[in-house]
Amino acid sequence: MAQLLKKVRQYNLPVTGFMWLYALLSVYPLVWMIFYSLKNNDEIFVTNPFGFPTHLRFENYTQAWSNYNVPVYFMNSVLVAAATVSGAIILSVMFSYATARLQWRLRGIAHTYILIGMFIPIQVIMIPLAILVRDFHLANTYGALIVPYIAFNLSFTSIVFYGFFRSIPGELEESACIDGASIYRTFFSIMLPIIKPALATMVIFIFLNSWNEFTMAVILITKESLKTLPLGLLFFQGQFTTDWGAMGAAMTIASLPTVLIYMIFSEQVENALTVGSAVKG
Repeated sequence: MAQLLKKVRQYNLPVTGFMWLYALLSVYPLVWMIFYSLKNNDEIFVTNPFGFPTHLRFENYTQAWSNYNVPVYFMNSVLVAAATVSGAIILSVMFSYATARLQWRLRGIAHTYILIGMFIPIQVIMIPLAILVRDFHLANTYGALIVPYIAFNLSFTSIVFYGFFRSIPGELEESACIDGASIYRTFFSIMLPIIKPALATMVIFIFLNSWNEFTMAVILITKESLKTLPLGLLFFQGQFTTDWGAMGAAMTIASLPTVLIYMIFSEQVENALTVGSAVKG
């Protein structure tokens, strides 16, 4: 028995070492960005580009936050991302329930129509989108970003919710109907709690998409007070190329909400990988 355990440890040692090495390589870019935000230009480019800062320069964060319009960019990104997540989740979950669980004419065509949206590259629709935004008087407003962001996230989000709804046994709805529950009560009290892991996963997915989106923002938003963080960082680099420490601080601030959102919903994301089999069981 002792020899068997020894062989198992010997076999696992290279695998464990490889996994630790892979984990370190995966985490290091985030750690490097934090180190980068606490250095000056000399450390970043000459004396200490990859190591721990010799002196922690927290003034880079103060300078980025107070001098370079980062609070405005940050709040714009928060507003756009929150509105996008709310709109996309509400519309896609209701549409998915209607196509996956309800019987109505043309539901297959409606589902296919939404599915086609996944295969349309964003570059193809940029000119028509810019014309529509102008004609609807949305240019240089939050709506110029929120409405397209919601539309582009509907396809994938609806398909994910569709798959989860289809995996739920029909006996649950039949029992609710026998007990007198309306379709709305069934949807809100039974269906939504079951797909909570999928909801959490899609919240992270949509938030990351809208938080980091750049292509549409750079075309549809030119007003300084409405720019989001990706746009702000672009012009930050162009105007203040001598202050790389402050720019690193701005990038770290921009990354904090995504890390926070993932930490809040990470458990639900893991549950989403097994919820289908659990429901069937």
